[in-house]
Amino acid sequence: MTQLESKFLLREPLDSKDARWKRLVKTHYIDPNGVQRDWESAERQTRPKDSLVDGVNIVAFLNKSTGSELLLEKQYRPPIDQVVIELPAGLIDAGETAEQAAVRELKEETGFIGVATKSTGIMYNDPGFCNANFNMVYVQVDMSLPENQNPKPNLEENEFIECFTVPVSRLGVELEKLEKKGYAIDARVGSIAEGIEIAKSLKF
Repeated sequence: MTQLESKFLLREPLDSKDARWKRLVKTHYIDPNGVQRDWESAERQTRPKDSLVDGVNIVAFLNKSTGSELLLEKQYRPPIDQVVIELPAGLIDAGETAEQAAVRELKEETGFIGVATKSTGIMYNDPGFCNANFNMVYVQVDMSLPENQNPKPNLEENEFIECFTVPVSRLGVELEKLEKKGYAIDARVGSIAEGIEIAKSLKF
């Protein structure tokens, strides 16, 4: 195993009453034809009362003399038993804005200090399955700053994350290589790569 891989042991059903972070719910609704239907889904239990979103996904650009690079992470995810290529991300704390959460989470997970420059509207991870949502926040990281020369993350004891960067223009090519090596690609990272390729093909 690599330093990121964990040993998968067992998957078993979990009753919602025993769940700490998520719960299963059944929604009753009436469809456009007037038929009453049910829908099973999952809900996060961590969203702050003063927030409309659960968390942030961070598009961090490392601005180097050689060009802009995107900061990515490798992290083992138990639900799929694979190491996943992801954006830095995290949950919003009570009283935080999305921008504040993004800057905090970036420093905690990667050690880099950046400035949030833009936030998207609310996005949903998988609305047919769960209500989890997020803001995508763009963060600029000035690589000339002394504090970004040797960044040291402050990970929680259950976090095992490896950071790396990819030139923005080569994101799609590098993701293909990583997938062939057995890594899983998070949909948000893959969507950014596809968006870049579309922009290239349409000459935006």
